[in-house]
Amino acid sequence: MSAADFLFAPEVQKLLMVAYAAPDQPLTSSELARRSKLDPADVARTLEHLVGSGILKKHRPKADPTESVETVEINRAFVFHDELRRIAMKSFAAAEPVRAMLRAKFKDSVVRAFVLGVEEDGTLELLVVHGELTPDETAMKAACQKLSKNIHRHLKMHVISNARFNGLTPRDPLASKLAAASVIEVIALGDTKARLPVEKIGLLQSAKKKLATLSR
Repeated sequence: MSAADFLFAPEVQKLLMVAYAAPDQPLTSSELARRSKLDPADVARTLEHLVGSGILKKHRPKADPTESVETVEINRAFVFHDELRRIAMKSFAAAEPVRAMLRAKFKDSVVRAFVLGVEEDGTLELLVVHGELTPDETAMKAACQKLSKNIHRHLKMHVISNARFNGLTPRDPLASKLAAASVIEVIALGDTKARLPVEKIGLLQSAKKKLATLSR
């Protein structure tokens, strides 16, 4: 198995999804098996490779050096830690699950969506832009709760209209977050069936348009 095949193996992705959701939390093999819903034998075998490659580090609990249960956690000293984390966030650990949820549940209302970033506690911040139709609030809340459970992260969701999105100014906190290099666009214009709202033309613009038409 090549390095690329190993990194994108389903077992590796499921374990890293759990580990990156709590990068500073030591996890036992049994806890990883429970959260990832993998067979304990598959977890043990995959952990051996992840620890051996340096992606994860293994240690005993600091509070009790004699404790026999070993734990693992993300190894921030791994030479490719930042790159691997970015790959994970742009794919199986964040972007892909968010994209799949929005396309499945809200394809008629969501026109754009972004992963704005990850907070210190692992919370995923999302921005959803709706078009002509506004997503049902109850349905969105339920979908986010289910997604949060599946990817083992809390979600902070901002849902705004396309008009509000187009009107964002540099002083708006959302605008500054959108300008960050780490932002990931998970739904782009045209990716869903959602329709943009018809722009309302003011009386002055309407009069000018009619005058221009008559003068031709």
